[in-house]
Amino acid sequence: TAAKPPVPAALAGRVPGQPARRQLKRDDDPFGAVGDYAGSFLIKGALEVGGGYDSNPARTNTARSSGFYKVAPELMITSDWERHALVADLRGAFTGYGHDFNPPAGTVSPAPISLDRPEFNGHVDGRIDVSRDTHLLGQGRLIVGTDNPGSPNIQAGLTKYPLFTTTGFSGGIDQTFNRLQVSAVGNFDRTVYQDSQLTDGTSYPNKDRNYNQYGGVGRVSYELKPGLKPFVEIEGDTRVHDVPVDRYQYLRGSDGGYAKAGTSFELTRLLTGEVSIGYAARRYVDPRLEKLGGLLTSASLVWTMTPLTTVKFNADTQISESPLAGVSGVFTRTYTAEVDHDFRRWLTGIGKFTYATYDYQGSGRSDRLNSVEGNLIYKLSRSLWVKGQLRYDKLDSNVVGGSYNATVAMLTVRLQN
Repeated sequence: TAAKPPVPAALAGRVPGQPARRQLKRDDDPFGAVGDYAGSFLIKGALEVGGGYDSNPARTNTARSSGFYKVAPELMITSDWERHALVADLRGAFTGYGHDFNPPAGTVSPAPISLDRPEFNGHVDGRIDVSRDTHLLGQGRLIVGTDNPGSPNIQAGLTKYPLFTTTGFSGGIDQTFNRLQVSAVGNFDRTVYQDSQLTDGTSYPNKDRNYNQYGGVGRVSYELKPGLKPFVEIEGDTRVHDVPVDRYQYLRGSDGGYAKAGTSFELTRLLTGEVSIGYAARRYVDPRLEKLGGLLTSASLVWTMTPLTTVKFNADTQISESPLAGVSGVFTRTYTAEVDHDFRRWLTGIGKFTYATYDYQGSGRSDRLNSVEGNLIYKLSRSLWVKGQLRYDKLDSNVVGGSYNATVAMLTVRLQN
């Protein structure tokens, strides 16, 4: 009797006449959040609750340690449409120390100082696909926070850090002409500060720190070849303060912007990202305030070194406002390198190093920050992670009394869906 031909693997175990089952897509993140669908929207939420120890929460040269707790909720909503798109990314946090800090010795302050700080950073991005090559873009955003602890921008004698709120909107168009892509976006942002509550029981208005920013950004890119897309980007803006003359009798209005050139790329899917270099500047209405400008560097790189190890690098340049007498602003450059390694699918280690420079134009002050951080994440399930963090921050300043160092240890439980 002739031998029967082997049964193809694709048909093995299949009932005759039954169509083949579609192979399931591989799950690249078996411990990632799944989310829930509400109509055509995918909703993912998370809550991190943790606490730890900070050797110098006020970031001063006279360190006083304290325990702290932190609560950080997250919400991500993504549309699942064939055309158009809507994405909401909302992240908040509250850091509390459980007690207030007594004022420094030798000061007359009847009230203790609170270092508790809330934070929020959220944005909603929309895209309308007018055609295959034409897209309308929009974004609404909200940022809530305080000045960073240890910053010279913080007033003396505060009972707590005053909050600032930045509300912004953007709208524009993105047009593709074969390999050429052109986009233009207009921006509006408003920043408002709370009044400062002082330890002598009085308050101090911060209306001179409130301002509106009007601006726009244009970008032209060309797909030189698949995975390589050089671009040129130009931005310009105007800042108009609610009170033209600040507390030190300086006119704080200004005009500024940047121009940069770079490329986005995707090389064999192992190295992806964007790098650029350019120049950023800001000129102030008051001739006594020096023009602020310098080299602009920007980068966002991801290198998949191995299936288990990923290397990330980010660079950013910002020109920030400052209320200090005679200081035009703060020119900030930040560089961050990070290595993520999966020891197991459920155990991830993260090492991060950050170097930042803060130049206070007009005062001669220059700060340098070095930060080393290690994280270990134990993923018990898709819904429950445990995270441990150890970080060391060291700021060196050329101003007497401006330097500090701090060690932070924290343990966090993350619940996600």
